[in-house]
Amino acid sequence: MDLPKLAIAALGGTVSMQASHVGAGVVPAVSGEALLTTVPELKNLARITVETLGLHPSASLSFEFLLSVLHWANAQVEKGATGVVITQGTDTLEETAAFFDYLWHHDAPLILTGAMRAASQVGADGPANLLDACRVALASNSRCRGAQVVMGGQVHHANSVRKTDSLALQAFSSPVVGPTGMLLEDSVRYFHEPSQRKLLPLPQRTTQAIALLESTLSAETLLLDNILDLGYDGLVIAGFGAGHVSEQWADAVEKIARKIPVLIATRTGSGATAQASYGFTGSEMDLIGRGALMTGFLCPRKARILLWLLVGCQRQDELACFLARD
Repeated sequence: MDLPKLAIAALGGTVSMQASHVGAGVVPAVSGEALLTTVPELKNLARITVETLGLHPSASLSFEFLLSVLHWANAQVEKGATGVVITQGTDTLEETAAFFDYLWHHDAPLILTGAMRAASQVGADGPANLLDACRVALASNSRCRGAQVVMGGQVHHANSVRKTDSLALQAFSSPVVGPTGMLLEDSVRYFHEPSQRKLLPLPQRTTQAIALLESTLSAETLLLDNILDLGYDGLVIAGFGAGHVSEQWADAVEKIARKIPVLIATRTGSGATAQASYGFTGSEMDLIGRGALMTGFLCPRKARILLWLLVGCQRQDELACFLARD
């Protein structure tokens, strides 16, 4: 039987980490090729191409590096890969997935996975997550779904998945909407049909800077007052509740929104920003009147990625259209 082609890229992260000696903290050390040896079942599922593109903790990944990974993934599909799997650290997995999803123009699945336990730990979950991710990438019903995250036997869409626990084995969830699918007896079961995706071209510019600030009780405005002078091209605020800030912040937002895009998300971790519920100074209605946009269900971190890409493509005038989808 002619097996399908599957491409795997290793970027580092906990899935690749081990300690150099007893008592030392774990660091990225295990290559993608070595990780593959922990999942012998894969050789019966596909012809595997694996490359170690980096051994980085995911906190140190950059947009420029991710664009190079995307270039590699595009090349694999053009060479006939049925799907692409990327292993990386979980700290920024939700952000990386969103970044790729806006730029992935193929019908072939792009699957991201990682681990919560280091490769050297007893009960390491990396091999199982990698096997699950490969099964999802090879499944015909995974096509046309963009970038997805596979962790702990669940499949999550890139736009909704979040890391909601710092250390627990089941650290990923999709608030409000739940996972889009799951692994059941080695097969992939989806709960919904693929949704329509709005895509972006590769950014022509990568030097743009987007600030992300969180509203907190009695917060000063010093950073807000200097956003424009610092050269930022956009601002995302993780607001209180349904997208609210203090009266002092509202005044600052109005001045900033005259010059650069300002997005207001919710810092709560679940739910959407409102549009027409509250009317006090600093409420969502007030902020919209001052020129800000509400991000809906899109979390602050993913909103920052969307704004970075749109500014890089010189398409920030389409913000409202993208936010309406999200």
